[in-house]
Amino acid sequence: MHSSAPWALAALVFVTALLGTWWARRYALRRRLIDAPGARRSHVVATPRGGGIAIVVALVPVFVWLASQDASGGGLAFCAASGLVLVAGIGWLDDHRPLSALVRLAVHIVAATLLAIGMASAGAALWWCLCVWILAVGLVNVWNFMDGIDGLATTQAILVAAGALVLGGVSMLPVAIVAACAGFLPFNAPRARIFLGDVGSGSLGYLIACLFAWMPEVELAGLALLGLPLAAFMIDATLTLLSRMLRGERWWQPHVQHLYQRLVQAGTSHMRVTLAYAAWTSCSVLALYALQGRSLSTTLGVFAAWFVCTAATWFILRAGLEAGLRLSRMRRDD
Repeated sequence: MHSSAPWALAALVFVTALLGTWWARRYALRRRLIDAPGARRSHVVATPRGGGIAIVVALVPVFVWLASQDASGGGLAFCAASGLVLVAGIGWLDDHRPLSALVRLAVHIVAATLLAIGMASAGAALWWCLCVWILAVGLVNVWNFMDGIDGLATTQAILVAAGALVLGGVSMLPVAIVAACAGFLPFNAPRARIFLGDVGSGSLGYLIACLFAWMPEVELAGLALLGLPLAAFMIDATLTLLSRMLRGERWWQPHVQHLYQRLVQAGTSHMRVTLAYAAWTSCSVLALYALQGRSLSTTLGVFAAWFVCTAATWFILRAGLEAGLRLSRMRRDD
């Protein structure tokens, strides 16, 4: 592949996502696909949704291009593209008319299975296919859970893709993901004029799983390194989910209990919260860069320490915010 090819394609992806988001906003306004403010929302202005369709439209041709460049027949690229269309399609339908969580999960499982089949056809080890299958199902839902304030889900996807670039050099898929997200981001931050919607948030999670599927060499150190930028989202999504389950709540229903949502409730602006998460994840990308070539034990040690540190930060901030919210309610009651 010519050295300029990724950048030329990235420019095309960026323009496609930018124009596609503009069109998606017009479409959403015309069809009244609007997220209204409410008790289970973090925004205060009615905002159209479904803008993430532009990211999908911009990236599906990239998978076709990747398939054309694959001497083995492009099975992985075609399977990944098919899975992406499924995840985006069920999200697009859900943006128009809410579907049951079980229906969406079933489609996510089929999409993850397609990705794993594509990996197997490309010669990947079965254990690694299973790992990516689990990641695909998990990340689709993590990105959906964490898409609740302006710019957050998109900037995190950009940073994870940047980590993949640091780890694997210039390759088309992470470059294209960065470009597509960059085309959408001006409409979503610093003040959202359109949201990703389920079509976009789920698709971003699936695309992040694809980065793992495309890793040139599967080794434990490399997997740990690429996993570092996932810490902020994985910890917030997982610990919030577990805390809701332990309290016996209907954990599958929308809520505003994630750390980023609690920060907004406490008076922090969307942009400051998004930038705080971005700063945390940027540190993990720098760690990823610094750890390349280090021993496996060092890499795994840093990986474990980073996730423990992220979890500890989550607990400390969450406890402080909960105490502050309780105090505010007591003062209002008085």
